[in-house]
Amino acid sequence: MSARSKARKRALDMLYIADVRQVPISEVLGDEARRAAAAPQRASSWPYAEQIVRGVDEARPEIDALIEQHAVGWSLARMPVVDRAILRMATWELRENPEIPTAVAIAEAMELASVLSTDDSAPFVNGVLGSIAEDVRA
Repeated sequence: MSARSKARKRALDMLYIADVRQVPISEVLGDEARRAAAAPQRASSWPYAEQIVRGVDEARPEIDALIEQHAVGWSLARMPVVDRAILRMATWELRENPEIPTAVAIAEAMELASVLSTDDSAPFVNGVLGSIAEDVRA
């Protein structure tokens, strides 16, 4: 697994924890920063994970609006928490990190959804992100 894939998984974990526990992202980032400092073998994935999580936190209203606009018939509140976190993370990548190819951002999100969420999640994530990509990367 590449460092970026590990970073995405770490970012997903942090976004998920903050959402489920209803705590500020800064609190979750602080906890993870302490873990990263104590575990040098995880150092390669920490900077990008932190960048994703901070980016999602800073642009969350815009990211959430994009997701709701493109998730036809689904509100964020109705989505499984893990799907919501995956969509936020991948939407941030599509909007804010042009060095990540569109296909990579979507494929990584689909992989996480297929492993960590429901049977219907990967196709749902694919459809929503494909539609978002058409808007933000046109």
